[in-house]
Amino acid sequence: MRWDVVIIGAGMSGLAAGIRLAHFQKKVLILEQHAVWGGLNSFYKKGGHHFDVGLHAVTNWLRPGYKGPRVPLQRIYRQLRIQPEELALEPQTHSYVIFGDARLRFSNDLAELTSEVSRLFPKELDGFVHLSERCAEYPEAAADTTPISTRRMLSEYLSDPLLVDMLLCPLLYYGCASEHDLDWEQFVILFNSIYREGFCRPRRGVRQILDVLKDRYESLGGEMRRKSGVAELRVTDGRVGAVVLESGEVVEAEVVLSSAGRVETARLRSDHPVETGRPGELAFTETLWLLSQDPKTLGFDGCVTFFGTAPFSWARPDQPEDLSSGVICVPGNYAHQEPLDRHLLRVTHLADHRAWVGLSGPAYDEQKALWIERSLDTVARLGSDLRPYIQYTDSFTPRTVVKYTRHDHGAVYGSPDKVKTGRTDLSNLFLCGTDQGFVGIVGAMLSGINMANAHVLAGAS
Repeated sequence: MRWDVVIIGAGMSGLAAGIRLAHFQKKVLILEQHAVWGGLNSFYKKGGHHFDVGLHAVTNWLRPGYKGPRVPLQRIYRQLRIQPEELALEPQTHSYVIFGDARLRFSNDLAELTSEVSRLFPKELDGFVHLSERCAEYPEAAADTTPISTRRMLSEYLSDPLLVDMLLCPLLYYGCASEHDLDWEQFVILFNSIYREGFCRPRRGVRQILDVLKDRYESLGGEMRRKSGVAELRVTDGRVGAVVLESGEVVEAEVVLSSAGRVETARLRSDHPVETGRPGELAFTETLWLLSQDPKTLGFDGCVTFFGTAPFSWARPDQPEDLSSGVICVPGNYAHQEPLDRHLLRVTHLADHRAWVGLSGPAYDEQKALWIERSLDTVARLGSDLRPYIQYTDSFTPRTVVKYTRHDHGAVYGSPDKVKTGRTDLSNLFLCGTDQGFVGIVGAMLSGINMANAHVLAGAS
């Protein structure tokens, strides 16, 4: 059977691309290697409990009745023809960046962060205001521009290294695949997404968004095949001539969009290209605790708390986990119209994939248990000891990510070598998602939309 477009991966970018294409009567097939959809932002059930994967927060909060320059969520609603109430996004109350005794509180109002900078770093206020003005407009989507060092750019506005580290910490944790620094365009996107527009969260978690996307895609006639991994992209005469599934079935398409990752997609090609980009080195561990006590009463009143030490290290650590920094997320602290029916706290740390992917059996379980305890000690220094209140614990490591996503090294942010245009050297193979350069839930959906428009619909609106 021949399709107009075959999409590899039923994550946010793949689903958004599928919806966009199906709206224009394209015959679309999404191939997903797992039983559930969602990719790097999925869901699972364990021990009788339902959990999200990868959802700390949705960025780019759009307040009801907003009227102004078009912002990312507006574009998603318009191009996917989704109503805001379908995603049921509820805003954050406030979040923190904490480095030792220095604490910056921020919310979905840049004025609050500006006030906090004035309080903690009064000599840096003018520079921060000029920086925020410089970041006011998003860069052109999918433009093939030369990377520029963010740290170099920030030196033009800010002189205090602690403030620079504190501002960078949330942005790096939210979506930077490069060690030590990030591209200036990515900084601008993340600055606006997190500090200017801010965080929100669907009451039901990531499943709320994924179900809306899946149902919309299938209602438009799109087909999704789960448990259908791709074994090979058969290349002939400079294009993908056929997609071979792990089952042995062969499907053909005019265009192939892959959200599998730059390196991972190249590995599927029958022509074995030499230049494929570098695998990502940044991986993470994440632990989730169900608690008997509201985290707010234990000293964790923020929706998301980013913490670190100066100088801040954004690099693969030389031990299984780097406990000197991390992210604490408390879903129940968002401005939900009704309180959630459980108390959940999750913490994320940088990890060394080399220390995890080779372990299995009792050795793996022992290491997980050890580092969960050490993480609890770290979290306790920012609030209270959670141990007396823990009802259930689950965690994942880079080994888990490799198993379920096939991302090299368990690098959820993919390769540091992004392809902003989505183009490959094959005339009908394009990248969407993480390695196209857009990260996070909103970024992934925009990537799918942009790539569908640019390479199939030629900018249809």
